Amino acid sequence: MSAVPTLPIAEIWVYLSGNPLFALFLTLGAYQLGTWVYEKTHRHPLANPVAIAVLLVAATLQVIGLPYAKYFEGAQFVHFLLGTATVALAVPIYQGYAMLRRRALALGVALACGALTSIVSAVIIARMLGADDALVTPLYAKSVTAPIAMGVAERIGASPTLTAVYALVTGILGAALGRFVLDAVGSRAWWQRGFALGAAAHGIGTSRAFSVHVEAGTYASLAMGLHGVLGALMVPLVYRWVAG
Repeated sequence: MSAVPTLPIAEIWVYLSGNPLFALFLTLGAYQLGTWVYEKTHRHPLANPVAIAVLLVAATLQVIGLPYAKYFEGAQFVHFLLGTATVALAVPIYQGYAMLRRRALALGVALACGALTSIVSAVIIARMLGADDALVTPLYAKSVTAPIAMGVAERIGASPTLTAVYALVTGILGAALGRFVLDAVGSRAWWQRGFALGAAAHGIGTSRAFSVHVEAGTYASLAMGLHGVLGALMVPLVYRWVAG
């Protein structure tokens, strides 16, 4: 009986790294590891699982020399869920309708001010640092949840990819530093803290809010949904008005 041929480890690795499923397993595995670290650190805001997953995936792609286009062939299965997530934003808005009616004025003012500040501060700082239009334009939509931000970017002629990067960084920073900022300004009520995180840090901030307190997470999801709707309608108008 002939021996079963064996492949060198290098050839096996080449096959695995070229398989689209490798990228999918890498993405899910990195996030699972990030979640494990997050739980082990007692859900410390600086141990954000998304930030850890992004660093792990980026480092892995760099080490193995896998092009992003090849990686995306597998990661697109996760990317596809962004559309579902966008539609699902209707759920927290519907569920939070009663809360919205009770605090409509306060939440409406907070959302409008937060949305405007997120655009003005980012654009002005970028202009002051000498950034060109290709880098500045995606900042108009960076505080809206990523699926909507990418659609808004296409409407205003910005790069959807760069907009998604800005949105991801915004969410990670908001989730990691939001607690310290809210403590510094003396915000104690869970509904206030949650709404602020959802409006400023969208999905990642909402996930962080839910991990801390149910009421905070509920208001964060409401803010994320409302900000997404407001951003989709108003960001293109604001951009056209500013751009002249």
